[in-house]
Amino acid sequence: MRVIAGTARSLRLKTPEGMDTRPTTDRIKETLFNMLQPYLSGALFVDLFSGSGGIGIEALSRGARHAYFVENDKKALACIHENLQFTHLAEMATVLKTDVYSALYGIHEKEADIIFMDPPYNCGHEKRALAVLKELSWVTQNSLIVIETSLQSELAWIEEMGFVLEKEKRYKTNCHLFCRKK
Repeated sequence: MRVIAGTARSLRLKTPEGMDTRPTTDRIKETLFNMLQPYLSGALFVDLFSGSGGIGIEALSRGARHAYFVENDKKALACIHENLQFTHLAEMATVLKTDVYSALYGIHEKEADIIFMDPPYNCGHEKRALAVLKELSWVTQNSLIVIETSLQSELAWIEEMGFVLEKEKRYKTNCHLFCRKK
């Protein structure tokens, strides 16, 4: 896995050993960031269920001003810290070692520009995280929320929860959903 574009372009990132994390492939990451690029300059980026931190690091490399990384796994946290140091992006990052739901209440910003979440598939974390995000003042109608999920996930409830699904990008095994608060 590598940083695809920006200030840290072509740098290889470490990933945790084992099957506890599922890094986004370079091809999918490139497609995702081609869609996000217009929103990245100066953005506040929140990377939930961060894994190795590859998504948040890509956002910083491409122009985000600050990124929050939320991860609870020790091996993944070590990779995030190593990757941030290696890419020289650590000063632009806040790493929160806690579960996503607690971390969301600990972020005190005026407004998040992009919130990305890649939770374990088919465990209901998307719905629980959106329920919390809906209540937070720093998540506004301008905040773009991107959810990476499996193709089999049933997500009709997104609009029932008060979000608008703006776009869906499907790949062979997963998809990205782009939504905002109504």
